[in-house]
Amino acid sequence: MYDFLEGVVAGRHPARLVLQVGGVGYELTVPAGAAFPSEGESLRVHTHLVVREDNHILYGFATRAERQLFRLLLRVQRVGPALALAIVSGMGSDELLEALRRGDAVRLARVKGVGKKTAERVLLELSDRMEEFVAEEYSVHLGAAPPTVRPSDATEDAVRALVSIGFSEAEAQKSVDAAATQVERTDLEALLRVALRG
Repeated sequence: MYDFLEGVVAGRHPARLVLQVGGVGYELTVPAGAAFPSEGESLRVHTHLVVREDNHILYGFATRAERQLFRLLLRVQRVGPALALAIVSGMGSDELLEALRRGDAVRLARVKGVGKKTAERVLLELSDRMEEFVAEEYSVHLGAAPPTVRPSDATEDAVRALVSIGFSEAEAQKSVDAAATQVERTDLEALLRVALRG
């Protein structure tokens, strides 16, 4: 229904973005720690709409390729939007694509909530689709690096992001504290990736 939205960032949260487009504020669920611009800045977001009986959820991605990876994951049996988003959040486009191309189940299984069986299923079901995806989407659309996120309060934002995707408050805090011993406390994206591997 929507391919992309272009407007001004009206609100930013670790796993949620509000984009004002023509006087309407669209709430988008985005990869945890995604590097979107600050409030007041212009942005184009590539979208994917999930329609459920009781809810419509609009997902947003910084690049078309990132959205296509998300959609690719949705084709896998027993991988729903929440798990697909967790995988994209936990690995990032480059690392995820590399894991898929190499058949690296160990790397995929490091993402919180994936596990060995799910990782193997993802690789098995997507193995025949990767070359086409790489040729048509990834190499063309992932050229420019996304803008950097402001580093303030990164550990608190990381905890909130993990809670928003299903962690308990205590589990999220523990994972972020452990991640903060390995990466800079001000780097939200790195904190989340390490915490999600957990």
